[in-house]
Amino acid sequence: MNIDDILKSFPKRPADAGKKDFGHVLVIAGSGGYTGAAYLTSQAAILSGSGLVTLAVGKSIYPIMAQKLTEVMVKPFFETRDYSLSLLAEKELLNFSEKCTCAAIGPGISRNKETQTLVRNLLGKIDKPVILDADGINAFAGHVDSLKKATAPLILTPHIGEMARLLERDADEVNNKRKDIALEFAHQYNVVLVLKGHETIVAAPDGALYVNATGNVGMATGGTGDILTGMIASFTGQGMDAFNAAAAGVYLRGKAGDLAVMDKGVLSLIATDLLDKLPAVLKALA
Repeated sequence: MNIDDILKSFPKRPADAGKKDFGHVLVIAGSGGYTGAAYLTSQAAILSGSGLVTLAVGKSIYPIMAQKLTEVMVKPFFETRDYSLSLLAEKELLNFSEKCTCAAIGPGISRNKETQTLVRNLLGKIDKPVILDADGINAFAGHVDSLKKATAPLILTPHIGEMARLLERDADEVNNKRKDIALEFAHQYNVVLVLKGHETIVAAPDGALYVNATGNVGMATGGTGDILTGMIASFTGQGMDAFNAAAAGVYLRGKAGDLAVMDKGVLSLIATDLLDKLPAVLKALA
């Protein structure tokens, strides 16, 4: 697929539009020790053009996130002893999701067994597009067929290790057969698969394939995947189809990384450097 054609599908912004015209992203993320992932995902979504973003977190980390995030709304829910989201939050999360246009689930959410069950339950009940990342993907290791319960477009954004865990295969094997495995998985489970790494691959159920050429080794640092999740969620919430949103997110995040590395170099590059470059990269889309 040609990236120029993909970017042309980005929704236009009428002069008389309001915030509700540009999507409401629900970010379900964070737990004790992993507030950064929730921040980066939410902030990337709001910087990528979403009209509204709400972060759902456990009650104990709500004060931290409410202080750290200004433009993103933060909503507290029932939590586990790990300060991750509890099964008791399921009904309230589902009710709130009805107000939203898509959901990003997983960054920093933890591998707490109760929280992992919550993630699987939510996927089969949220009737909006879902982007699954990090421990949101790990929740389906050993339960991969549950991905078929999704009732709306589903995007997965694993790195090689997460993909290997999901498939119960060796990571080297997955890495050596990235394109074939991505296309096969996307078709079998009716998902858009973003297999991250050098030359990130985006595969669609119908066989469409995009191989990314932007980005650099400086981006191999914690948090850059959370930013990608927020960007894809934002583009999906604004009306792009799942494949185009994923490919655009991968390409533009890489562009932000390429701008950032010119200032910081590959050794000192951190995830927030990409956030700082998003306005310059996204300016051309308006």
